[in-house]
Formats: sequence, structure tokens, C-alpha cells
Amino acid sequence: MADTSFDLVVIGAGPGGYVAAIRGAQLGMKTAVIEREHLGGICLNWGCIPTKALLRTAEVYHLMQHADQFGLSAKDVSYDTEKVVKRSRKVAGKLAGGVGYLLKKNKVTVIDGEATLKGGGKIAVAAKNGGPNEVTAKHIVLATGARARTLPGLEPDGKLIWTYKEAMVPDTMPKSVLVIGSGAIGIEFASFYHTMGADTTVVEIMDRIVPAEDEEISALARKTFEKQGMSIHTGAKVEKLDAGKNKVKATIQTADGKKEEKSFERVILAIGITGNVEGIGLEDLGVKVEKGHIVVDEWSYTGVENIYAIGDVTGPPWLAHKASHEGVICVEKIAGVNDVHPLETDNIPACTYCNPQIASVGMTEAEAKAAGHEVRVGRFPFQGNGKALALGEDQGLVKTVFDATTGELLGAHMFGAEVTELIQGYGIAKTLETTEAELMHTVFPHPTLSEMMHESVLDAYDRVIHI
Repeated sequence: MADTSFDLVVIGAGPGGYVAAIRGAQLGMKTAVIEREHLGGICLNWGCIPTKALLRTAEVYHLMQHADQFGLSAKDVSYDTEKVVKRSRKVAGKLAGGVGYLLKKNKVTVIDGEATLKGGGKIAVAAKNGGPNEVTAKHIVLATGARARTLPGLEPDGKLIWTYKEAMVPDTMPKSVLVIGSGAIGIEFASFYHTMGADTTVVEIMDRIVPAEDEEISALARKTFEKQGMSIHTGAKVEKLDAGKNKVKATIQTADGKKEEKSFERVILAIGITGNVEGIGLEDLGVKVEKGHIVVDEWSYTGVENIYAIGDVTGPPWLAHKASHEGVICVEKIAGVNDVHPLETDNIPACTYCNPQIASVGMTEAEAKAAGHEVRVGRFPFQGNGKALALGEDQGLVKTVFDATTGELLGAHMFGAEVTELIQGYGIAKTLETTEAELMHTVFPHPTLSEMMHESVLDAYDRVIHI
């Protein structure tokens, strides 16, 4: 590579990094991205995308097992674990290849290697494939992502005790699984393995599962998962894991303080993530790190001249779409775009792809009340929706929270089939600062699941029709 001087260098090519690089190139910056492992980062290769492929397999398998409910017959339904994993990896590989194409199309230079900040815009590169040893940049965006967090006594071994990475590529399907942690990652894996036939136990240290969600949705999710056959312990913790030859013995302290020992074929750790802040020279340059994440302002600026950070390395919410949007905002601010606005985290939808799905945006009912709002709350159950009944998906709820004085939509919370697709309707509404009046006047098509969104709004104002 003859030219090693750039306007913008992005370190990390995940959904935050590669989007920032493409946007920088679109704005006329001479741009490079340095990636040490995979284009597309964890999300495309070991996170969002391959897990959804696995969950889709589980969904189809579940439907085949219940074919008689639809007047169909499917005998001797089974699966091939190797083929299940192979399909997931193929989907991930296709998208990662697509990222390479997009970067090339936008004339972004891709450097394979590991980057270290040296100050003064210089970046040392431990390059692969004959790349440069050093590049310089007027502006540097850190998008190094995050990795699974571990706790003493609960360290993964890659064989019996898994992080998300091993859980995505099982060589055989375990008969029993312990999932430690019930956030989005934990519940998605619990849902997948349970649906595929594993005896699944979830242990959550908080007093409810999916604790970031609205309490009513959390309670409904727990009731549904337990009805499916999952074993769930909240207010509990795993004190110790002892890996044997083929099984892991877990010491679990339950909510009442009692301790019990139980053996599982596999354990999946889903106890959070921590930013990839080590080994990139942050300390030498004075970039501030707190609780394993880089500290930034609303424009992703670290406070150190010309160094920015976006995505998971900067902390919650740890969402790919948040990272991508941050990347665009950050680069547009650097480029001097006039109408760029800081990211409103309250408008970022959150999605969990368990079965049934969970999705939300904005404040929970409790958060809205704690913030001083007098609220109006609407609810509509899936059982009252014709499309849901036709799909055989009658378990779920749509809940909306409004400010009683202004009519502002404060939050929306959903549990049920395809709610991860529906939530963006409320996301747009919040971004447009929509009130209940606009939502009531919107015509929703029939028959659709989206009608429940309308009915929930109507319910908040005592105008609901179909319950």
C-alpha cells in the first residue's frame, strides 16, 4: 500500500465501524478501516445474525412438531445439529462478504491487522497479508466492540462451559443446559436450546427475567417460558461451577438462601459484556475508561484531540443499530454536516428474539412514574387479534405508556410473535414526537398484528374496540 495517510481511520469493522467508514467516504473523506478479525464484527459473525438463523431453525422445528394444529401431518420430525450450525455459519459468511463489497464499492481502504494508537494521529498496525506497519489519520474512530464478561469461579472452558461463541456452534445438542443470565443473549439461547429439546434452566441474579424490560412484560414472559417447560430461578446466583468429564456441577443459591447442586451437560454464560479497551494505547493518550468502557460525549468525542469512540466499547445500550447510528452521527459531526443531532437513546428500540419475542422502546411504566409523569397505560392482548389467531400465535401483549397531560408517547412494550418487526412503528412515532391523537387517527391495515398497536393506544384512552 503506497498511501498510508487518511482523513479518517476507523478501528474495528463491526456494525458501528464499517457504517462509520462508509459514511465518511460518502462525505468525501479519504477513509480506511482496520480490522483484526472479521469484517462485520461480532454482530454479523458471532452475534445478531447467526443467532437469528439458529432461532429461525428452532421456530420451524417447533412448527413442524405442532403441524397437526394446522391440519398438517409431519411424522418423525428430527434435525441434524451439524446442518443446523452449518446453515447459521453460511448466513453469517454471506453477510460478512457483503460488508467487504460495500466497503470496496465506497472506496474504503481495508487493512487486516491489529491497531495501536501512538498519538499525533499515528496508528501502529500489526498487519496481516503484507499491509502497512503504520498509518496516519486526521480523525480516528474507535469501534473495537466488546466481549463476554466472566466472573471468578464461572470461567468458560470452551468445552462444557460456554460463552455465546461456543453456544452458536455445538457439535452435538446437549440434553441439559444451564443459562446464567436472562438478558437478551441469555433468553435467546435458553429459547433456542429449549425448543431444540434440551432441559433448560435459567438463573438470574435480579428479581425478574429480562430485567431491562417493563415489569408486566417480564412477568408475562416468565409465565410463558415456564409453561413451555423451562426452569427459571430469579433472585438467585450460581456460586460455583465444577466441570467434570462430560457434565458440569453447578452450585445454585436460590432466592430463599438455600443451596442446591445440579448437573448439566452444558453451561452458557450470559452475564454481560465488557468493552475491548485493552492493548490499543488508550492509557498512554489519556483516553478515559470507566467500568470497562470508553467515556465519550454526545458526539462520541473522547476528549482527546481527534479521537472518537462508538458502539459497544462505549457502553449500553449494547445494540448493533445503536452503534451504526452513532457511527453516522460521529462522522457527520466531524465532517461539519449542519443538521446532525445527538442520538436520543430513549428512541432506540430493543429486541429479544426468543419465542415469543420481546420488543420495547422508551420508558417502562415504572420509569415514567419515577420520572414524575402522570401516565395513561393501554394494553391489548394477542388473543383479541384475528391475525394472531390465524397464525396460531395467541400468546402476547402490546402495552403503551403515555403522558396523561401532553399525550406524549413515553414508551411501548411488546411480547409476542413478530413484535421485533412491529416495534419500529412506535420507534418512528417517538422520533416524530407523536401524541396519542396522531396514532389514533392512523389507519392500520386489517388483518395484521399491527392492529394491536392501534388498539393499545385506544385502550389507554378508554376507546378500545375489540376487547
